[in-house]
Amino acid sequence: MNYPFSSLHHFRQQFNQGLQSLVDKQQLGTFILCLANASNDARLFGELKSQLLKQYQQLFSKYQIAFQSGNPVDEVDEDLLVFLKLHATGFEQLQLTQQRVESHWHCQFNQLRSFRPRRMTKFQHQGEICTPFIESHFNFNKPFMAKECFWSGTFLNRPVDIFYNKYPFADLHGLLVPDRSACLPQFLERDIHHYIWQLCQQMAENLPGIGLGYNSYGAYASVNHLHFQMFIEAQGLPVSHTHWQHNGGEQPYPLNLVKCVDGEVAWQIIDQLHTDKQPYNLLYMPGEIYIMPRKRQGSVEVPHWSSGFTWYELSGGILLFNQQSYKSISETEISALLAELSVNPNISCERFI
Repeated sequence: MNYPFSSLHHFRQQFNQGLQSLVDKQQLGTFILCLANASNDARLFGELKSQLLKQYQQLFSKYQIAFQSGNPVDEVDEDLLVFLKLHATGFEQLQLTQQRVESHWHCQFNQLRSFRPRRMTKFQHQGEICTPFIESHFNFNKPFMAKECFWSGTFLNRPVDIFYNKYPFADLHGLLVPDRSACLPQFLERDIHHYIWQLCQQMAENLPGIGLGYNSYGAYASVNHLHFQMFIEAQGLPVSHTHWQHNGGEQPYPLNLVKCVDGEVAWQIIDQLHTDKQPYNLLYMPGEIYIMPRKRQGSVEVPHWSSGFTWYELSGGILLFNQQSYKSISETEISALLAELSVNPNISCERFI
């Protein structure tokens, strides 16, 4: 694949062409990945629908014959469960991603993502902020992941892989993995932080609206292999809007956070959070970073319509898996949910300058 970051148009073109080539793999995992990405983009769904429907019918026939005859099916159980939920819903009844604005907040109903098992919702960490990389657990070096890789190359003199997000919830949503072969755990080190800071600013020259999200261990990081969630949001996520106090406005954000415009000051704050074993989420934007300490996952009850609050929710993008909740949730409810996750660590930019 050609270098895809020369412009937003070229990036989108290459991203979608990669998905189109994956449709032809005739495999359950890539079928789900392509369907989930297409359901996030009405135009792309229209282009791929006939191919996806044909593959859905072929897969269903294959599994039906296997199950009726008592033969094993060599598929990941999670993928089979998602396929079963899709079949129970009906391919033609699958709803594309819906989005609306509720006051300050971005609300999203993402039906296909809701089919994914909610593995992390009730998982409680025991105070760790880092745990060793374990090769036998899921990671981006697994051979089957190779086909889900959108781009591999060198960026700013460091090897980088970008994988498609199998269940995306943002535009051009990918998983950026620096130094993949080094088997780094999901724990941010100083050099990687500065690398992502620089990468975000460099890519923004050709990809306006780029951002990168990060979940620390204990803050809904579901894969213990260092990665960042790369996306495009032309208008910015709600946390970056100018009416908030941290951006010079008058209104307090419901979650205590720190905004930094200096990469080294940001690192000193993150390093202090590591020392305190304080879980956090990050949002990197060009020339700025939002550092969001939060209560440890599992310590706060998760709403029935959510799989847990990550960097995206703390940045003001609310994912809902229930249609009624999506339509009815209010500004007050969203603000209260964010406030419930808030903590009061002794951090501020001024302290580290």
